[in-house]
Amino acid sequence: MEDMKDRLTRQLIKHEDIRKKPYTCTAGKLTIGIGRNLTDRGLTTEECMYLFENDLKIATRDLVSVFGNIGYFSTMRQVALIDMMFNLGKPRFLGFKKMIAAIKEADWKEAANQAKDSRWYSQVGERGERLVGQIRRG
Repeated sequence: MEDMKDRLTRQLIKHEDIRKKPYTCTAGKLTIGIGRNLTDRGLTTEECMYLFENDLKIATRDLVSVFGNIGYFSTMRQVALIDMMFNLGKPRFLGFKKMIAAIKEADWKEAANQAKDSRWYSQVGERGERLVGQIRRG
């Protein structure tokens, strides 16, 4: 026998749909998922952390797909590069062709120079300075 929660879930999905990208509902509210009103309700800290953990896994997996085993990078370089991947996303990260080539040659000074010589660096302020330093020094 079907329980009330299952029936309600199916009914709400039928009425609200499952929307994976934000949209404006008929009441003019920014909405996502199954009718989640982001304008008025937002997200809880726990929900933010859940999304963050998923995004961090994706950024780490994407970095590994570019370099293979990143375990030989120092912890600080791993942190910096995952931070960059998290910030940029894989398609834009792949645009750093000279930086990636330098990293594959373990030329960390040149990798840092290439990261610094980018539009990204000028856009992210202190974050860029910090990450370039981590890449350079390891």
